[in-house]
Amino acid sequence: MIHTPFRRSAAAFAIVAPLLAACGQSQPPAAPPPPAVTVAKPIERGVTDQDEYVGRFVAVDSVEVRARVSGYLDKIHFRDGQLVKQGDLLFTIDKRPFQNAVDQARGALAQAKANLAFTQTDLDRAKQLVRDHTITEQAFDQRTQAFRSAQASVAANEAAVRQAELDLEFTELRAPVAGRIGDRRVSPGNLVTGGTAGNTTLLATIVSLDPIRFEFTMDEASYLRYERFSRSGKEVTGREGGVVVGLKLLDEKGFDHRGYMDFVDNVIDRSSGTIRGRAVFSNPDGVLIPGMFGRIRVPGSPTYQALLVPDAAIGTEQVRKFVLVIDANNTAVQKYVTLGPVIDDNLRVIRDGIAADDRIVVNGLMRVRPGQKVTPQEQGAGPSGPQAKNQQ
Repeated sequence: MIHTPFRRSAAAFAIVAPLLAACGQSQPPAAPPPPAVTVAKPIERGVTDQDEYVGRFVAVDSVEVRARVSGYLDKIHFRDGQLVKQGDLLFTIDKRPFQNAVDQARGALAQAKANLAFTQTDLDRAKQLVRDHTITEQAFDQRTQAFRSAQASVAANEAAVRQAELDLEFTELRAPVAGRIGDRRVSPGNLVTGGTAGNTTLLATIVSLDPIRFEFTMDEASYLRYERFSRSGKEVTGREGGVVVGLKLLDEKGFDHRGYMDFVDNVIDRSSGTIRGRAVFSNPDGVLIPGMFGRIRVPGSPTYQALLVPDAAIGTEQVRKFVLVIDANNTAVQKYVTLGPVIDDNLRVIRDGIAADDRIVVNGLMRVRPGQKVTPQEQGAGPSGPQAKNQQ
């Protein structure tokens, strides 16, 4: 007889053996499908390289308001910091002394004219008397001299009247330019020193706002490059003006302000090796003010045809840059590229390394390795290639 434990082991073996045989005959798991990536051909477009510089805004007109006559300040006709128009009344100096000077000058002129009329009459009578030999030639010459002196007196008094009236007019200080005025420097009741000397009293300052200039400095190498292009007939940043430039402020992301170059200096600074450039921008809302910092972008080359790809399609391998190109067999191929600047729409200029008909991986770069099969999908289209059915 067979022992009971032995019979149990044999029965267990009979049950497990078919299961082991079935496992040995099972198929390996299916390989995952190739990763799906988005591809697109490079965009071919006319591109102009841009150079960026930091600079400051400066006013086209900046005027220090000073009196031309001395006197006591009577009234102030503006609020500190307000916008003023050309010709607006700003300050008034006490007019009474100057009005008195005008009245006195006019009185003296009237007296001089009366004296001139008397000497004119006396000279006319003397002409007749000298013809009749009633008076001598010497007496006639004396009357002629008196008439000429009266004429000179009238001319001098007329000049005095004009000067007195001009001084009276200068008691009203008006805005010489349109712009924004600063704060008053003198309060009413104070003595204001006027004239043309250097010790005149500063009353306020006005700066024009629209248009406004932006000054920056460029290095000598950039200046030479611009001049080479200009002399070859390819205007970049010349002296004649009209070259369009872009500008952004410290809190802005894009170069949305548009202006034009209007000046390049005639000397290079010996201490810094830079030369000053200037652009003009419209400023209708007055946001741009003198002294404000900004960053300007000027054309750095003539327009040329370039290939552009999204900046996100650029990969980095240590210090080298590359893109992944999908060949005819839907295999990823690594191509090293030479990069240019980033332009609008976050597109990167590729100076060398790709062709216009290459299919560049623009989405899914991190899921693919060089030499790997992929399922390409044209940007804006459905999957393409032999693996498209596996994704359905």
